[in-house]
Amino acid sequence: MTPLLLVLAAFIFLAGGLPSRGLFSPEKSMSSSPSSSTDRKPAYSKSGHNIVPLTTAEREVLAAKLTPEAFQITQKEGTERPFCGTLLDNKKNGTYMCVVCGLPLFASQHKFDSGTGWPSFFSPYDDDHITRTVDRSHGMTRTEISCARCDAHLGHVFPDGPPPSGERHCLNSAALTFVEEGDPIPEASRPVKTETAYFAAGCFWGVEHWFQQGDGVISAESGYMQGRTKNPTYKDVCYSDTGHAEAVKVVFDPARISYAQLVEAFFKMHDPTQVDRQGPDIGSQYRSGIYAATEAQKTFAQSYIDTLNASGTYQRPIATEVESAKVFYPAEDYHQDYIEKTGRACHVQNPWTDSTSAAR
Repeated sequence: MTPLLLVLAAFIFLAGGLPSRGLFSPEKSMSSSPSSSTDRKPAYSKSGHNIVPLTTAEREVLAAKLTPEAFQITQKEGTERPFCGTLLDNKKNGTYMCVVCGLPLFASQHKFDSGTGWPSFFSPYDDDHITRTVDRSHGMTRTEISCARCDAHLGHVFPDGPPPSGERHCLNSAALTFVEEGDPIPEASRPVKTETAYFAAGCFWGVEHWFQQGDGVISAESGYMQGRTKNPTYKDVCYSDTGHAEAVKVVFDPARISYAQLVEAFFKMHDPTQVDRQGPDIGSQYRSGIYAATEAQKTFAQSYIDTLNASGTYQRPIATEVESAKVFYPAEDYHQDYIEKTGRACHVQNPWTDSTSAAR
């Protein structure tokens, strides 16, 4: 670097920096090393259901409770006779669950009369709830669909359905159980009970990415919060005085990961002693913050910081602000899952690398 550039860089640093990512570029400062976790199978579906595959022993216990017909179809890949299934002509509103494990598979609003003799749906309840495999049995090549959680055989999917999907999910009635709208939903069919937490630790790309790896984190979403304007854009936050911080909304399963573990991971991700910057990113939108969704979260976060300050863990005082959460505004689509989409890596550190972490 030339002496002139060195002087300019030092001046920008001492003056508090530019409202941009890095010293000279409005783009995020990134390295090109790919993420090592992009192929990890999610433990939760988009609708918030636990879809961790059951063990062989767990499947056997559930399968032992099935009727002979349901066992033959779901465990032996059988097929019921056309126009004989009990759910073929079902017109009630409700949800069709896996007869083995209870995972919601299809909804009544997606059901249509295909004339084939089997219950047909143009879309699943949640794409994450079914798996597709090539089936070359009986001299044909078809796409078999199974329950993502218990691997029960359900039927097949064909490319001759109605809009908008153009697909026909052809199901065996015996592979399903129906819960009518308004009736109690079995425990195994409910989404997990979740809690929400909000964190700001510099570049939200990396913060979002690493929180997503926590065992028990259902989703992490990049956005803006704690500012003064409604519906801010990325440019507003970077180049206008909106007061927002780049933040991440973390939805988690408290039965699998605690708020305390998330706070611990947050402090491992970044340097909480830096003021209005993080690594190469400079500006108040990169400040460190914990935005509590409840008073209990706020009390815990402040106590955790007090303990860290008293322990001498950091040579400088922690600059992390602790506030009650204001409105969270999701960032633009291109910011969501940015590292997964691009394979690039951010300066935010992996917090799940030691024995006390919640790494998968």
